[in-house]
Amino acid sequence: MKLHTLKPAEGSVKTNKRLGRGQGSGGSTAGRGHKGAQSRSGNSAKAGFEGGQMPLQRRVPKFGFKNNNKVYFKAVNLDVLESLAEKTKGGALSIQVLVDNGIVGKNDKVKVLGRGELKSKVSVEAHAFSASATQAIEKSGGTATTVK
Repeated sequence: MKLHTLKPAEGSVKTNKRLGRGQGSGGSTAGRGHKGAQSRSGNSAKAGFEGGQMPLQRRVPKFGFKNNNKVYFKAVNLDVLESLAEKTKGGALSIQVLVDNGIVGKNDKVKVLGRGELKSKVSVEAHAFSASATQAIEKSGGTATTVK
């Protein structure tokens, strides 16, 4: 075997059909069918165009309202904080600790709610606290710190 004898595998290489180069190259329509917008050059339908049929985006009813000024909090309950405190064996539960343990996302605003019991003494950092959560955290000897 030498370099000049190398050939690609049988059937792996096809030559492209040269369309629109005279009568011998696929006829007068060059594989584009007869007439209509698709046979013309420069044709491109806009995104979502369904050939004149009412497009999906207009068929489906619209509803609802998204308030851009509302602050959405990710709720974290005391029972979750208790299990996390046991797992990390740490006195400080910052937002970064919650993110690292997959409880909240890094862009989420965190609100601590009062479901469950908190036995361990922990200092908790969050964007907001419910009254019952603050009471339970301070009752167990910890601190509830609000961050911006």
